Amino acid sequence: MIIEEILDFAINIYITFIFKTKVAIKIEFSYNIAMKKLLLILNIFVCLTFCSNSAFAEDNEVAIQTPVDREAIIALYNANKLQEAYQLIATIPESDRDAEMWFLLANITQDYDKEMDSVFLLQKAIEVEPTFYKAYYNLGLIYLKDNKTVSAIQNFQQAVKYKKDFAYGYYNLGCAYLKDSEFKSAKSNFIKAIQLKNDEPDFFYNLALTYKKMNKNKQASKTLAIYNSMIKG
Repeated sequence: MIIEEILDFAINIYITFIFKTKVAIKIEFSYNIAMKKLLLILNIFVCLTFCSNSAFAEDNEVAIQTPVDREAIIALYNANKLQEAYQLIATIPESDRDAEMWFLLANITQDYDKEMDSVFLLQKAIEVEPTFYKAYYNLGLIYLKDNKTVSAIQNFQQAVKYKKDFAYGYYNLGCAYLKDSEFKSAKSNFIKAIQLKNDEPDFFYNLALTYKKMNKNKQASKTLAIYNSMIKG
């Protein structure tokens, strides 16, 4: 008896559902107990379904994002508008960033003297695209500057592996070998760099220095003469 009275009280109240159309629906029940139970169950089902669909729609709305213009980011970076480029890249979810975006982030952080952050971001670029030679090259430059010649050599080797006509990759690989006193390897990489790009004076200067270290004075003098003629124009 008590349960029936509670049901009568609960079901005979006005139940108002406010939909997005702002229409209020009022339903008043005055049926027998069995019908009231059935209608109560039906109304609960309708309410739960409506709420679930509304939540699903809201989730879909949140998932919709405006695509970021990669060319605009690159243009900002090339114009030295680093902060603006950084902010645009930051709007791209990490899972959607390609190697080029991670690479640009690394360059920007390095420009702000955050070398360790730059190393991390370059490694992220390689995770996304293991053949991305520019990330290996920049890692090599960082390690070479820090006198970590073994790591520098490994990264320069990867750079020229994935871009075989990369003159500066061979040149800096030669510099790393030269710093490590591996003169034969330094010489072969400087020569390879010159074969790919013969208008870069520094390539000849470091080859001349390598010949000097190897006590090949005649070849050192000849190569140094080429260097001197280049810088004189």
